[in-house]
Amino acid sequence: MSYGLKIREEAALDCVSLGALVHRLDPGILPFRKAHSFELHVSGGEFNVAANLADCFRLNTGVATAMVNYPVGDLIAERVRAMNVKPFYKQFMHNGVTGPNMAAVYSDRGQGVRGPVVFYNRSNEAAALLKPGDFNWDEIFKGGVRWFHSGGIFAALSATTSEVILEGMQEAKKQGAVISFDLNYRAKLWNIFGGGDKAVSVLNKIVSYCDVLVGNEEDLQKGLGLEGQDVENASKLDPTAFFGMMDTVLNKHPHLKVVATTLREVHSTNRHSWSAVAWINGKTYQAPQCELDVLDRVGGGDGFASGLFYGILSGAEPLQAVKLGWAHGALLTTYPGDTTMATLEQVVDFTKGGTARIQR
Repeated sequence: MSYGLKIREEAALDCVSLGALVHRLDPGILPFRKAHSFELHVSGGEFNVAANLADCFRLNTGVATAMVNYPVGDLIAERVRAMNVKPFYKQFMHNGVTGPNMAAVYSDRGQGVRGPVVFYNRSNEAAALLKPGDFNWDEIFKGGVRWFHSGGIFAALSATTSEVILEGMQEAKKQGAVISFDLNYRAKLWNIFGGGDKAVSVLNKIVSYCDVLVGNEEDLQKGLGLEGQDVENASKLDPTAFFGMMDTVLNKHPHLKVVATTLREVHSTNRHSWSAVAWINGKTYQAPQCELDVLDRVGGGDGFASGLFYGILSGAEPLQAVKLGWAHGALLTTYPGDTTMATLEQVVDFTKGGTARIQR
C-alpha cells in the first residue's frame, strides 16, 4: 500500500473510537448570556469520527465511553443510536444531585466580526473517571477491528484517561488495527490537569503507539513539545510551516505513516478559506482551496479526519483520501451541530468540483 500501512481487509468493526461523549447547548448566533432557547447537539471529538464514518461513509463503527444513568445520559445514548454507532459503555450511577455527569459544552456560533465562544462544564464528569480495566477489550474487539481512534481532549481529562487510551491502543494493535490519534490540543483542559509539560509527557507516550496523527503545527509544537516557526504570525493557508515540521516529528516518532491537518484562514465567523494537507509515507499532498460560508464551524476538523480515514480504509489513492477529508470537513460546516448530515455521494461530488447549484 502507498500508505505504508497494513490494513485488515475484513473485521466486525471498521473503527472503534475511545473518548468522552458530551452534549452541546447551542443558542445559534445569540451570545450565550442573552440566550433564551438552545439546540442540543451530541458530540465528542472521538465520537464524532465514529459517527461520521457510520452515518456518511457507511462503515461499521463503535464508541467506547462513559455513560450515566439519568435523563441526560438517555438523551445522549439515543443520539448515538441514531448515528448507527455501536455503544460500549462503562455505566455510572447518578446520585441525583452532584453526579457523576455527562459533560456540557456551551457554544454560541458568533456572527460576522463576532467570533464563536466556547466554554465547558466538565465538573464531576463520568468520562474523567474512566480507568484501565473499565472496558472488556476482548469483547469490544470480538470479530476484529480495522481502525482504532482516540484524541487529546479525552487524554486531558484526568490522570487515568491517558492510561485507558494506552490500554486500548495496545489491545487494538494485537488485532492488527491501524491506530490514529487527533492531538486536539486544548490549553484550557491541560491547565487543569498539569499544564503544558504534562501534556507533552502524556501525548508523546500515546503517539509512540500511533500510525496516523492528526494535528496542525500548533498542536505539534504545544502537544509534542517540538520546535517550529511562530504559528501566530504564519499564514494559515501556507502548508510550508506544517511540512517543515515533518523532519522534527519523524525524528521523535519515526513509526508514523500519516500526519495530516486542515488549513483554515478565518476572514469572519461566516467566511473561511479552507484546505487540507497530509504527509503520507514520505510524500506530501494538498487538497484544493475553497471558500466556505460557515453555518457552524464546530466539528469541521473531525469531519476532515473521518473523511481521510475512510479514504485510507477504502483503498483510495493518498491525494483522493486527503480530498475526501477536505470535502467532508467543508460540508460539515454547513450543518448545525458537530456530526455529519452529508451523504457519501455529496462528498465524492465535492471532491470533483461540485457546486451549490440546486439538485432537482
